[in-house]
Amino acid sequence: MSVPKIAGAPISWGISEVPDWGYQFTPERVLGEMRELGYTATELGPDGFLPPEPAAKATELAKFGLSAIGSFVPVVLHDADSDPLPRLARELDDYEAAGADVLVVAAVTGQDGYDVQREELTEQQWATLFQNLDAIRELAASRGVTAALHPHVGTVVETASDVQRVVDGSSALFCFDTGHLMIGGTDPVAFARDNADRIAHTHLKDVSLAGMHRVKDGEISYFDAIVADSLYRPLGQGDVDVKAIVKSLVDSGYTGWFVLEQDKVVFDEPGAGKGPIEDARASVTFLRAVLDELDGEG
Repeated sequence: MSVPKIAGAPISWGISEVPDWGYQFTPERVLGEMRELGYTATELGPDGFLPPEPAAKATELAKFGLSAIGSFVPVVLHDADSDPLPRLARELDDYEAAGADVLVVAAVTGQDGYDVQREELTEQQWATLFQNLDAIRELAASRGVTAALHPHVGTVVETASDVQRVVDGSSALFCFDTGHLMIGGTDPVAFARDNADRIAHTHLKDVSLAGMHRVKDGEISYFDAIVADSLYRPLGQGDVDVKAIVKSLVDSGYTGWFVLEQDKVVFDEPGAGKGPIEDARASVTFLRAVLDELDGEG
């Protein structure tokens, strides 16, 4: 059996690049709780979470016995007047210092947040997006890093047709986010089965179908659904067939990261051992049990 690696992500503690997302925990709290759960690696989180200097980021992680695997970077990719490469080159400086090797990019609209009105891309905008994906892949590879596109709610690569357009029209690798794909209309089980060779990185999320339909029907915003904990659930407590996805990827020979993500919004700091760590503990316990079961079957 191939041996995927498990890592954490600061967004599971509500650490986000979106303005006014909610209470932002200190790195000491987040990284300390990750280590308590047995993580040895994490994504870096957005600008402002860790110290700004590349070497200082690595030092902060090392205090908690954690290594860096990469980060999620939202950039505009469809606008010919917007060059994403300078921003990503700065991110790769952090990677060099911290030893990270997976660059995850989301093709954002240019508006703040993910509750946005998005327009369908023109043919020229699609061509620009594909050109930028090629350029990003080359830039990352020149620094020893793998670049992956993250389909995401409220971005220009969100829906099933968007995702298929990228599959068919480019050679881009994917950050396979089970939750965002499902919300956008892509069956994540089928995607794992049919596109394993295009998956460079995995964000494991579980989704409540009831919460998803409330968002899609306009009853509640995406942000408010996360606030209410009615959209993303701990692994094994939602409607994504996480076990089938993990098995499919393991059987395909996938040895990349399984990053456990449950996007959170919190508004005050709970006491030690409470708050986001409770759901994070449930998720990592579930995934470890799945991997142990698969190992036993193998």
